[in-house]
Amino acid sequence: MLVFITFVLSCITSLRGAARAFETLTDLIPVPLPLVPCSWWTGRLWLFRLGLYKLTRPKPHADDWVWIADHTQQLGPEKCLLILGIRLSSLRADTCHLRHEDMEPITLCPVRKSNGDVVYEQLEAAIEKTGVPREILSDHGPDLRAGIRQFCEQHPTTCAVYDITHKAASLVTAFLTYDDTWERFCRFATRMKQQVTLTDLAVLAPPAQRSKARYMNVHRLGRWAGKVLEVLDDDRSITDSVTISSHPKAAKITGLEDFREDIAVWNAVFDIVNMAEEAVRQYGFQPQCVETLKTHLYAKEWLPHVADFGEMMLDFVRTESAKARPGERLLGSSEVIESVFGKLKALEKGQANQGLTGFVLSAAALVAPTTLGVVREAMETVSTNDAHTWCREALGPSVQAQRKTLFTRTTSSETKPGST
Repeated sequence: MLVFITFVLSCITSLRGAARAFETLTDLIPVPLPLVPCSWWTGRLWLFRLGLYKLTRPKPHADDWVWIADHTQQLGPEKCLLILGIRLSSLRADTCHLRHEDMEPITLCPVRKSNGDVVYEQLEAAIEKTGVPREILSDHGPDLRAGIRQFCEQHPTTCAVYDITHKAASLVTAFLTYDDTWERFCRFATRMKQQVTLTDLAVLAPPAQRSKARYMNVHRLGRWAGKVLEVLDDDRSITDSVTISSHPKAAKITGLEDFREDIAVWNAVFDIVNMAEEAVRQYGFQPQCVETLKTHLYAKEWLPHVADFGEMMLDFVRTESAKARPGERLLGSSEVIESVFGKLKALEKGQANQGLTGFVLSAAALVAPTTLGVVREAMETVSTNDAHTWCREALGPSVQAQRKTLFTRTTSSETKPGST
């Protein structure tokens, strides 16, 4: 069981791929192994039972819990609130970087409708698991922000903290959309990618632009542009006899020159964002984080409008750090939950078109240590029937099940040709 689950959770192998890898492992190693190959469907049920066990096992009640909350949504109206928790006393002394095994699943709540009141009720219910938390960290989505605000009004010892990455994305959005230069640059990059992809200049093609969370990924485009400008300045060779400037499609790339000054400004802004994010990841929100960021910012000379952006980042870090008590570190980055969702989507792959399914329990299985003892305890504590019951009560019929029912009913109601 542990081998199969490790293939899936650590290697992000598909269920069928894990089953085949299991068979290959036992066939290739000449020494007899105490391993019995299993079907992917059986392994799927093991994964559900492990996730449900980690989700429902008792957690210690304490006043230093941090909840990291976020929603995931696939096909259909259903949204799922995931809350991961860690105690401030469990943080490593030298860093606030979080790993999956550091976290504990607190709540996994699929709902068809989510708003501030629904989130508030979900947070109140989660108190039974850990007690009232010291901090709730989120991306400030509208329903999360409203629900957390209600919760903090009822529990004054809890502070709401805004994730540094999402805050930086909102500031970058405002900075880049001040005029239409960034949009023109994005259109240029899109055209350039189309025009050079099948040529010798493909090595200079820009990265793909993502429509979702676009301003959380713009730094990749800015860094690419800066590197391409360096290559253009050196007029480096594409082949043994052709340099960039002498290439027939050179004009498709040299158009970057029109954005040279803007690219330098944008990359300076991205440098500031990186400084702030690294400081928060390392130290958490606390006075030392503020001083570290201030030192890095004031060590360089920035253009006036870039310096203003840096001051906004510093003010945000200062405001959030002020919520920490003396000697306390508050978490400021929710990247660990974003990583869990990323792994969950990679595992689901083709199943994503079925909406939320029992596979969402994998989000709980992905965090906290997964040892032989944990797997044994999970299999002894949670039955297959328990996992099926949770899926039936929490999720209801999947989109695929509804599609099958609808289309079957439609087909059976059609009149056959020639009948009366």
